[in-house]
Amino acid sequence: MSRLPVMSTKRVLTSSSSENSQEMAPMQKKMRKEQDQHKPQAAATIIGDKRPPAAAARASLYRPVRGAGAATVAAAPSRGVLRPTAASTAPKASNTKQAAATKPGGTGATRRQPWDLKGKVSDMEGKIRTYQTKFKSVNEENEALKGSVAQSQTKVAELEREVQSQKRKISEYEGELKKLSGVEKELEKEQSEKNVLQKELSNLEQKYKVIETLRDSQETELQTLKMKLSAQESTLARLQATLKETEEEVSSLKEMVAEQKDELHAGEMERRRLHNTIQELKGNIRVFCRVRPLEDGGLSKHIQLAASDNKSIMLAKSEESHTGKSADTQKNYHFSFDRVFGPQSSQQEIFDEISLLVQSALDGYNVCCFAYGQTGSGKTYTMEGEEIDDTRGVIPRAVQQIFKAGDKLQSQGWEFTFTASFVEIYNETLRDLLYKGKASKRPEHEIRKTANNEVSVTNLTYEKVYTEDQVLGLIALAKQNRSTAMTAQNDRSSRSHSVFQLQIEGVNAGRDIKCKSTLCLVDLAGSERMLKSQSQGERFKEMTCINSSLSNLGIVITSLANKESHIPYRNSKLTYLLQNCLGGNSKTLMFVNISPEPDSFGETLNSLRFASKVNDCVIGTASSNKK
Repeated sequence: MSRLPVMSTKRVLTSSSSENSQEMAPMQKKMRKEQDQHKPQAAATIIGDKRPPAAAARASLYRPVRGAGAATVAAAPSRGVLRPTAASTAPKASNTKQAAATKPGGTGATRRQPWDLKGKVSDMEGKIRTYQTKFKSVNEENEALKGSVAQSQTKVAELEREVQSQKRKISEYEGELKKLSGVEKELEKEQSEKNVLQKELSNLEQKYKVIETLRDSQETELQTLKMKLSAQESTLARLQATLKETEEEVSSLKEMVAEQKDELHAGEMERRRLHNTIQELKGNIRVFCRVRPLEDGGLSKHIQLAASDNKSIMLAKSEESHTGKSADTQKNYHFSFDRVFGPQSSQQEIFDEISLLVQSALDGYNVCCFAYGQTGSGKTYTMEGEEIDDTRGVIPRAVQQIFKAGDKLQSQGWEFTFTASFVEIYNETLRDLLYKGKASKRPEHEIRKTANNEVSVTNLTYEKVYTEDQVLGLIALAKQNRSTAMTAQNDRSSRSHSVFQLQIEGVNAGRDIKCKSTLCLVDLAGSERMLKSQSQGERFKEMTCINSSLSNLGIVITSLANKESHIPYRNSKLTYLLQNCLGGNSKTLMFVNISPEPDSFGETLNSLRFASKVNDCVIGTASSNKK
């Protein structure tokens, strides 16, 4: 029996059961949509290698249902899961039997004839019923799968939440693990520190044992000290009583010291007054005469000094008779001064005599000391001396005394400031001996009088000095800058007048007293004669200016002695600069230096005559510059 074509069967199905096919079409579409929607969800339900049992039933739908010797009809693919039920298995068996009967050579019913359309329709209706039964079962299984999918989705969401929870826990565990790793390191560190501390503890235990031993010994000492302390407390009580008595005594002594300071101040004022009275009695202008020794020592015959009188000097000179009949006659010249120093007098003896005068400068009085005499008579040696202590002159010794006396007066509340200047008068021109600049840029200087009648020099260097060495350094600088030259009478003759001034300002704040004074020390240039000095050219001009200024000094002294109304101070720079020292508020001392050589008799006589005029001069009484 031949197999019928499938297409003819399909046509028969279409023609014979059009109504059933129209009813099945919407259901098939609905099943496809539901299968398409649930495909991913069905896949999500597969966990591991396990598959739901519906998958096996679904696979059977794709197998063709054949009867024995019948035409093959492809079953409609159903994506749902089919579970075999009792209702579905029965038609399947009957169909199988029918299909087996249609197979050629089969043992069942015979295959329907082509003309047996009714039979074929009945077969197709049976198949349709079978398919409808399967479709219902598939729908039931589909609904069951939907419920299982929803449950699976819920479980998946729960599992995802659980996974997130587990992840958070894992991150927390990782953080704790990191902390634990740090704790482990700290634990190792603590362990090492523990080992160190254990070692230290063992050392401390050993030290503690030693300290316990020391403590026992110290407790013994403490008992001893307590006993001593009780004795000291009793001693302290006695000392406190003594201290109280001492404090009362100290307070009384302080009162006594205050009274003594007042008495000391009063005594200092009285000393100054008496000192000034003594200086006034000696004369405000005092004249000292100093005789320079000969080069081989001794004294010239024409100069005679009385052994018992240190204030007189006599010059003796033999004169020939003009007629020639009588013998030579000797003419004597007698002079008297405040003090005469012989050739053997030392620098210290000379300064001791004028030290009281220097003290007056600290008491607020202006003091002037100048040396007069011919060239080579020892003026510079008297005023400046040499660097050796025993041969130092008046200027360095006066500076030393000023600073020492100032330091002593500090204990009485006095504070002093000192200002030094050094000027020379060379050829009637003022020169600053403390100038350190270039010679081509030397400033010009003029003598001016201030409103309070004080004499000052313009553009002059006024150096603040605080120590004796600082002043001596300035004196050495001035000595280098001073004008000197060689003459027939002196290898190093001073060709100018030098004037050193030390301005002193004192303040006693406790007593509200101020004083101001000036110590003026002058080294005059030497008077000389042209025939003896043999000065020529520049030296002759210097000699002329020196002699002119010294002559003007003599004229001023004479005018003061005669108490004339006009004193010609302005005739020379020297007298104008020394105006206050000669006729103003000042205590003045003049050294007249004479040479012992016989050929200097004339110059010696002139110098002594000039000194006598000065000694006879009377000026106004000096007053202290106090406020």
